[in-house]
Amino acid sequence: MSNIINSHQAAISIITEIELLCWKSATENDIAVINNFISDSMVYQLNHNIKWKIIEIRKKYRSMLPDAIIAASALANNHILITNNVSDFDRIFKLKVIDPFKLTK
Repeated sequence: MSNIINSHQAAISIITEIELLCWKSATENDIAVINNFISDSMVYQLNHNIKWKIIEIRKKYRSMLPDAIIAASALANNHILITNNVSDFDRIFKLKVIDPFKLTK
């Protein structure tokens, strides 16, 4: 996982940024780490291409809106989605998903 993070700029959807910033039990240190991560990341806003991918995903896969935004952001920008929540994304065709906790050394 470190190799992926160190060799590529992180990219997150706007919904991921919002979800990170809404973490209720975050400590001051957690908030500092989150803010540093967000400032070092490319944050994808909802643009025309992402909007139409969201609509396609919601209609075809009946995904929840936040999951559809995250998946559409990855698909529209040809990124691999890194998540521990693989089950919400594994049925979305053409979306490459990696569970960082299942990576082997």
